[in-house]
Amino acid sequence: MKKHLAAAAMAGLLAFPLVRPAEAESPEPSAQEQAQQYEADRATIVDARIAAIKAGLHLTAAQEKDWDNLEKVAREVIAARAARQQESMKEAAAFRDKDDVVSGMKLAAKDLIARGEELQRVADAAAPLFAGMDPAQRHSFAVLLHSFAPSAQR
Repeated sequence: MKKHLAAAAMAGLLAFPLVRPAEAESPEPSAQEQAQQYEADRATIVDARIAAIKAGLHLTAAQEKDWDNLEKVAREVIAARAARQQESMKEAAAFRDKDDVVSGMKLAAKDLIARGEELQRVADAAAPLFAGMDPAQRHSFAVLLHSFAPSAQR
């Protein structure tokens, strides 16, 4: 029970946006500076969430090599998804301006296909690690993964 509370507390903390005090005398950051800060914040949150999952699993030394592969694939997928999301937002804005609903649906379908392929890559990378887990680790993995990527559990 304590493990679940700790995992839930960590997930709750990670869900809150980062809060920074307003700086009265500093000028408004440029769009490029805002994008860089957003990317840095996103990377920090990803690092924290991945670390939380790993810590919650209490991996054995033998499981570490399988974790390393899963983490590598997860980071690649997360980076690809972020890049695709930024590009999709730009394309979607153009479709909205033209009231081009059909192109918007095609863009959404393309994104869903890519997400499915990415989820398959993560599942393939997770399979060896999951196969070597004890029942408690398997349960923790499901709970922690759901807190990190709820859409993967639907």
